[in-house]
Amino acid sequence: MPPDVAVAVVSWNTRDLLRECLRSLEGEPGCDVWVVDNASTDGSAEMVRSEFPRVRLEALDSNIGFGPAVNVVASKTRAPWIAPANAYVALRPGALRALLDAGARHPRAGCLPPRLELPRGEPQHSVYAFPTVAFTALFNLGFHRRFGDRLCLEGFWDPSRERDVDWAIGAFLLVRRAAWDAAGGFDAQQWMYAEDLDLGWRIARAGYTTRYVPDSVALHHASAATTQAWGDERTLRWLRSTYAWMLRRRGWLRTRTTALINVLGAYARARNPAFRIWGGLHRRAGFAPRRDLESHR
Repeated sequence: MPPDVAVAVVSWNTRDLLRECLRSLEGEPGCDVWVVDNASTDGSAEMVRSEFPRVRLEALDSNIGFGPAVNVVASKTRAPWIAPANAYVALRPGALRALLDAGARHPRAGCLPPRLELPRGEPQHSVYAFPTVAFTALFNLGFHRRFGDRLCLEGFWDPSRERDVDWAIGAFLLVRRAAWDAAGGFDAQQWMYAEDLDLGWRIARAGYTTRYVPDSVALHHASAATTQAWGDERTLRWLRSTYAWMLRRRGWLRTRTTALINVLGAYARARNPAFRIWGGLHRRAGFAPRRDLESHR
């Protein structure tokens, strides 16, 4: 029988965590596991060849990014479900089955993310509202205390409640093939960061939902690869990628308005040093020259 799920694990220089990821997928029924290695130099591809001969390996000569690497797998299989995955995520027993069961219960759910747990066992904040002007204004005006759970805000949301959300971190996602095709897969212009936001945005515009499933649990060694690549600059890069996405999808006026609200909101609370830092990051990212945001990848 053809596989139900094509898991696309994207790897870059996290060999030991990749091994843990692949072990967590061993024995999953109806699961076809792929690894797309983005030109790792730590022996990741060689480890897959020697230790996981049943895994389909695409060893690339260059780093094409997360989304484009998943697209490689999606183009080579017709499985009814596509599962993009970081190499530094490991599924808990029953996690994939819980996602598939939720997909069967909710036929309009185009994307189903699990609950992510950090190595020390605490839940990772992993679901978000779309960064619209209205959402940004509500947050900065202080309405987060009243609507925090509904808006999936960090520190206010209930990670134990299954629900529809706007979008979810792409550490591991189960995406319905029909929704994937309707959305067009990952956008190659989002090389790293905001590719999950963009996919959730386009899935929603195709008429599907993103359904958060807390009964499905995955261990996530967050930022294992991006810390190697950008170190302390990764937050700024994430923000720039988000504003670059906003410019492409929402236009110049909404992008600058959102940045202005975020900067003013942060500086209004500048007695707290964290807000001063946050305001500076939004200023550097959201008010970067337009040509820089247009060319950002």
